[in-house]
Amino acid sequence: MHNKTYAVVDLETTGHSPAKGDRMIQIAIVFIKNGEIADKYVSFVNPGQKIPAFIRQLTAISDEDVKDAPSFEEIAIEVATLLEGTVFIAHNTDFDLSFLQSEFARCGIPRWTGKKIDTVELSKILIPSAPSYRLQDITEELGIPLASAHRADDDAEATAKLFLMCMQKLHTLPEDSLNLLHRRSFRLKTDLATLFYEALKIARTKSVGKEFLSFRGIPYRNRSISDTEQSESPVYPFDNHEKIAQLEKAYPEFEQRESQFEFMDAVWDALSTQTEIIAEVPTGIGKTVAYLLPAAIRSIETGKPVVISTYTNHLADKIMDEELEKVRLILGFNVTATVLKGREQYISLGKFEELLRIADESYDETFTIMQILVWLTETVTGDLEELNISGGGQLFLDRIRKRSNKLAPDEQAADYHYKLLEACGHSNLIITNHSMLLSDLNRREGIFSLLGGLVVDEAHQFVQAASMMNETVFSYTNWKYVMGQIASEASGHLLQKVDALNSRLRTDGFHNKEQLDSAFIKFLTLFDHAIATLTAFNPPKRKKQQGNRQIYTLAELDYKSAHFSKVVEAMSDYISKAEAFADGLSNHFDNLTKNEQAIVADWNYWVREMTIKAGEWVEVFLEDNTEDFTVWMEKDMRSIPGSLTVIKRSLDGSQMIRKFIDKLKGERTGIIWTSGTLRIPENERFISRQLGIDDSIPLLLFDAPAHFYEGAEVIIVEDMPDIQQVSQSDYILAVTDAVIQTVMATGGRLFVLFTSQDMLRKTYDIIMESEQLEDYALFAQGISSGSRLRLLKSFRQFNNSVLFGTNSFWEGVDVPGDALSAVIAVRLPFSSPEEPMYKAKAAKLSAAGLNPFTEHALPEAVMRLRQGFGRLIRSSTDKGFFIILDRRIETKSYGKRFLEAFPDVPVKKVSLEHMVNELENCYNE
Repeated sequence: MHNKTYAVVDLETTGHSPAKGDRMIQIAIVFIKNGEIADKYVSFVNPGQKIPAFIRQLTAISDEDVKDAPSFEEIAIEVATLLEGTVFIAHNTDFDLSFLQSEFARCGIPRWTGKKIDTVELSKILIPSAPSYRLQDITEELGIPLASAHRADDDAEATAKLFLMCMQKLHTLPEDSLNLLHRRSFRLKTDLATLFYEALKIARTKSVGKEFLSFRGIPYRNRSISDTEQSESPVYPFDNHEKIAQLEKAYPEFEQRESQFEFMDAVWDALSTQTEIIAEVPTGIGKTVAYLLPAAIRSIETGKPVVISTYTNHLADKIMDEELEKVRLILGFNVTATVLKGREQYISLGKFEELLRIADESYDETFTIMQILVWLTETVTGDLEELNISGGGQLFLDRIRKRSNKLAPDEQAADYHYKLLEACGHSNLIITNHSMLLSDLNRREGIFSLLGGLVVDEAHQFVQAASMMNETVFSYTNWKYVMGQIASEASGHLLQKVDALNSRLRTDGFHNKEQLDSAFIKFLTLFDHAIATLTAFNPPKRKKQQGNRQIYTLAELDYKSAHFSKVVEAMSDYISKAEAFADGLSNHFDNLTKNEQAIVADWNYWVREMTIKAGEWVEVFLEDNTEDFTVWMEKDMRSIPGSLTVIKRSLDGSQMIRKFIDKLKGERTGIIWTSGTLRIPENERFISRQLGIDDSIPLLLFDAPAHFYEGAEVIIVEDMPDIQQVSQSDYILAVTDAVIQTVMATGGRLFVLFTSQDMLRKTYDIIMESEQLEDYALFAQGISSGSRLRLLKSFRQFNNSVLFGTNSFWEGVDVPGDALSAVIAVRLPFSSPEEPMYKAKAAKLSAAGLNPFTEHALPEAVMRLRQGFGRLIRSSTDKGFFIILDRRIETKSYGKRFLEAFPDVPVKKVSLEHMVNELENCYNE
């Protein structure tokens, strides 16, 4: 590295296509020599055309800035000379280098030749857990200054610093990791092989540090288990003055909140008396630290772990990463904690090592392997969720998940999941998710037993988690992928490799190939026939489905189960022949090379996957237990049969929940159920009854501080059309107009919450076509790329952003402060009457003589609206408007139930024009 000159280049342009007339408006080159930033070259460039409005906004480069700048023709030779003999670096060389080459060609200058390095490719490998690899995201993550994103000078300097940081990281890797990385680096898209080789040469002169261990030649980070033994126990602070003194250690500007102290006392009382309580704790009182403190003290006092259960792994990680250190500061004790997730969340080092021996890898597989090799030198959990893997790499990730607890002795010593289970016994707190907690019922040896207590946060979601515990999903795409792993006759695929081994060793499998092929053809024919039955189904009397996505319960399809039974019979025959096909190789296993052993192991893995699929088929299509389950299919008419999914889900999880809780109560464990939304006006026990909690268990209600919601206001737009009196298209047009006007009045910074993806998409499409919000950053769930967390991160990065979301954005999303100024609820969040789970529950309630609307649909919608409102005010200094476009909240008798669910905040009914004027006045101030 030290004897080369690296040229880090960034361009700003009028667009992406020089062939269509787009031109450069700024160029910056930062030179790296001897491992340090040396010279810089920066110039505006006159494109000879107007800069588009979007580019002006993005780059803050105006026509005035480039008016007196040279054209590229005037500086082309100078730029080419500067780049001559350098290694070209850019953050996405596909754009910067390609654009530059086109401009050189246009100016009659020879193409640049030399080695190139893409810092996107490099940083993805060396920083495999970064949430995003956009330049402004990765630099923020690493603490690299980037004054003005999308300005060539700042971007080039930030890219140069990113490259140097990556080089520092590269030289910390152990020799064996670098060896495995270098071997694969020749398959990358840019010239990174030299970097890996130079680092490898230096690593060979060093000894391996104690921070790394090795599993079959693969280095991984050493990790130790903390011990929970404490010389003395902290004492629970009953006195409020003591509480304040302790909390001020972590919160220097701590404000006393009576509700927080009362909730803390209630948690301590339940844990110490081994009783059960339900507690609704609103945003703003410091709920998490209020249960973590007594939980930690109780664990240290009893020597038993207290379990904290949340709905998602993300929330579990958030407690571990953000809240636990505060608890340690407050108590002055090393409170130990382990985040424990389902087994398949973790890497199987044995499977990973096995797959490394198989020579044929696609680019996606090679790239993912390289990311994992680096990640293994960092991770202390082995949690695959830490990785940011895209594209085909996800399929590789699925192959290396831990599927079994049967481990070879050397694998057990290195297995992350096994180590975490060990760590649970040495932890004060075990932080997990609801599904993992409920899975304990199916384990021979329970993990969550002999506890110091249990706190179930986001308790209202425990119902959903229990319902999904018995969920089985048939995915056509997933099935075809698994089938393709062992049935593809293509050159270099697994079937051909096993056949070649059988042929060389003259095993029985060599003679059985024809029978295997015949069995597969029979199975595939019957499978395709069954799938055709599902995809062709479209009942004539059916109410028109919204958009291209169609949902039907399987009960509506009068299919002949005999056809589906034949699929299983043929599949079973094929699986038995596939098992026999590799059986003969087992007798020669010790004489096979390591690569050949890996091929046989891979074959057996995919045959087991097929066996699991056969069980899924029986569960979904052939088991008759419609009283307890509902089964429905979903398909997108634009991609048949690829989009076909069939889902079977339990209707009621309360029995499973009580079975688990009764087990804990038998062990005298204190249990706390808590959430921001656990009661509904006029139906306070709606959630607790769904959880199967007896009415004798106290439901405690804690209030937010008196001033907490002072900055909030609810606005009902009274001149919107009645959603039940107009067509959907007319209502969407009215929603579109209201959203555009609201965005312009607030300057963005708002959520628009829908109850259906179809309405979201149509609204978003109309807004995009209108170009009225082209100066705003718009992000839409299901349309913009990225997960919910990724969309949220993008939303926070812009001052003028708008996020369009559906169900998952109504809760569990935190955007404190000025980043969120308003939330628009497009319609009251009722479940669709055609939604399969609602339909099945409604039928069950009707059969029991109950009204499905008042007993289920209404309280569920009220709860969701409360959660939606909760997105707006996350701290006492937050201000914002909760805007409701659905007039049913004022025109229907049940509307008051929604209004009663809001905290004590002003509720106004005004016209759209009046609301827009009020918003403009507020935000202009």
